[in-house]
Amino acid sequence: MTTPPAPPRRRLRPGLAIQLAFVLSMAILPLGLISVYQTNKVLEDRKEQSKAALLERTQEAASESRELIRAAVGAAETLAVQMPTLLSQAETCATIMSKLVERSESFAFAGYRDNEQGVICASEQFGTDDGNKLDALPALEKNQQEVLMLPLEFLGGIATFSVTVPVVEQGRFLGTVWIVVPVSALNSALSRTGENVDLVLFQNQGEIIATEDFSEERRSVLPADMNLQDLAIIGRQTFRTQNREGQQRDFAVSAILNDRVFALGSWMPQGQGIALPAYQHLLALYFPIAIWIIAIIAAYVGVHRLVIRHLRRLRLWMRAYASDSGANLDKARLRGAPEEIEVLAETLRAMTRRLSEQDRRREEDLQEKTVLLREVHHRVKNNLQLISSMMNMQIRATDSDEAKNVLRRVQDRVMALSAIHRYLYLARKLSMLRADKLLEEIIQQLVIVGTLEESDQKISVSTQLDKVEINPDQSVPLSLLATEAAMNAVKYCGVTSEGEAWVNIALKLQENGDLCLSIVNSCAQADNPETRIESSGLGSRLIRSFATQLNGTLETRDLPNRYELHVVFPLAWHDDSSDD
Repeated sequence: MTTPPAPPRRRLRPGLAIQLAFVLSMAILPLGLISVYQTNKVLEDRKEQSKAALLERTQEAASESRELIRAAVGAAETLAVQMPTLLSQAETCATIMSKLVERSESFAFAGYRDNEQGVICASEQFGTDDGNKLDALPALEKNQQEVLMLPLEFLGGIATFSVTVPVVEQGRFLGTVWIVVPVSALNSALSRTGENVDLVLFQNQGEIIATEDFSEERRSVLPADMNLQDLAIIGRQTFRTQNREGQQRDFAVSAILNDRVFALGSWMPQGQGIALPAYQHLLALYFPIAIWIIAIIAAYVGVHRLVIRHLRRLRLWMRAYASDSGANLDKARLRGAPEEIEVLAETLRAMTRRLSEQDRRREEDLQEKTVLLREVHHRVKNNLQLISSMMNMQIRATDSDEAKNVLRRVQDRVMALSAIHRYLYLARKLSMLRADKLLEEIIQQLVIVGTLEESDQKISVSTQLDKVEINPDQSVPLSLLATEAAMNAVKYCGVTSEGEAWVNIALKLQENGDLCLSIVNSCAQADNPETRIESSGLGSRLIRSFATQLNGTLETRDLPNRYELHVVFPLAWHDDSSDD
């Protein structure tokens, strides 16, 4: 029997829901990227707006100080333009300088200094005792405007800062106009902001010009990890960090005079300020992910409700019909299924109806054929029994003992064939026969006919038959072989030294799947070997012929007290494709 090839392994594929999730992911990916970009763009614009607002507030808070410095610069530039005309009138120059200081409460001194001759004219607030101090002021070596923070100790020792503007005539550098402003004026302007802010004015070299509280603690409001010179290099900017007192503050740096004087505003953080919280940055990523998850869940629920659950229902119908071909699916219905799936379900129901009708017709045809076949076996069995009866009548009418023995041997063979057809007529399954029951019936038939009782001695017959099924092609030669061998065993059975005569018939299923029919009979020691099964009789030839039909091997053993016959043949399996 050949082993059928193993079915190919089915390649596992992802389910419909997983494939749909992948397709939707590819479809939503561009939208997700656009959403991430737009959200980040909005956050960045919001951050830039916060920075611009903080810079605007810082410039507004320092507006009074900025106007004061610009006023000093403007006055110095005006005097620088008029100074070539006023140099010939020293008294008029001094008068103009004095009136400028008198009219402006923020100016402490105004004057002109020639690089070679020293101070030419100055306001009246400058006393003669301070002349040496003015001479000590550094002279400009370049034709440029300067804003200097000078630790002057004139006019009552007040700290001041100076604005210098060069005087140029026909491309020749003549001298410098000086405007001196008290630092206290800037401090007062910074303290009048009225907001929760710490303001600091500083030069591009990193020197502090003015603060709200110009004391030893004035640097405590500066950033802890930055210096003023680095801030001046970067220029306009905003950032959040701790001040030198360890407080978290928002800082803004804005230029108020030609990138030479800057205002630093230190603000108490309010709300989000210029530093957006981390969750808002994560929102740009989490929001598209949330949209993707919601879309996948919605798609899965929709596909499961509209498609998957109905397909699973159809699969259950198919399994039910496969396990029981008589299952009725006409009343099976899908609830809420789309039209396309409902058409598929109707197609399945129509197919099962056609298959059920075909199975019913096939079953009817099979039953009809089975009845006809049983009737054939029944008629053959009756005919064989009729032939056996006619032979029995002939036996009784014959006077010759030799003729009677020949007829009885033929009658035994006819009855063996009759036993096969009788078994087929009564068997539940025609494709396979129980060999043990068939052989039991044949042996009983031999006993009824009387073949085993022809010996003068009483013969003991024993059987050991395994429960084995064979197909009808093997049943006929096996039955006839067993009949011939059993008749020969009885014919040549002898009484042993123990005074017994016996015949053993066995049918065993071996480990390799082959069947072994063994018939062993007792022998008397005085028996002539020439009269045994090796003699060239009809029975011997028939046994060899039947063994050949079974594709088996015949083996005989002639021992002193018994004679053995063994036939080993392969068991032929029935092909299910042609069952019954």
